[in-house]
Amino acid sequence: MTGTANAKIAKAKSKKPADAARTSASIKETDGGEDKGRAAADQPKLLSGGNPQIAKGYGDAPVQAYITAMPGWKSAVGRHLDALIMSAVPKAQKAVKWNSPLYGMEDGEWFLGVHCFAKYIKVAFFNGASLKPLPPVESKTAKARYFHIHEKDEIDEAQFRDWVKQASQLPGERM
Repeated sequence: MTGTANAKIAKAKSKKPADAARTSASIKETDGGEDKGRAAADQPKLLSGGNPQIAKGYGDAPVQAYITAMPGWKSAVGRHLDALIMSAVPKAQKAVKWNSPLYGMEDGEWFLGVHCFAKYIKVAFFNGASLKPLPPVESKTAKARYFHIHEKDEIDEAQFRDWVKQASQLPGERM
């Protein structure tokens, strides 16, 4: 990274707290109450493409927080995906890491991840190249495959559950 790029990052980081304080104050002023300002500040920030920024955590609660924070139609699809995954693999463990829900079978080993983008939800099968049939979207890495869901798409639930079951039986990725 160049010195100029580092300086821009440092400058952007130094502005962030002041901007956050200004936003919080303006919410309090326009909504007419401290409680409303606090509630708005507690809402997860949406990163580029509308991906919710959720603190790292293990278990169902952080995953549900992520799903709730998914914008628009994606939240309902996220709930549906979570239900499909858990019906296929009831003993799957859950976590949120790197602002994405992860599902795995052993501590720290994950077979599937979910991520929001502006126009679709990406389901990443970390060892998807071993699934039959292959999930439709290739990855830059040889082992991973993706399944993209757009707003009007219908999910073939039987196929999706089958991929999840297969993926859960493969070695997980350490993250």
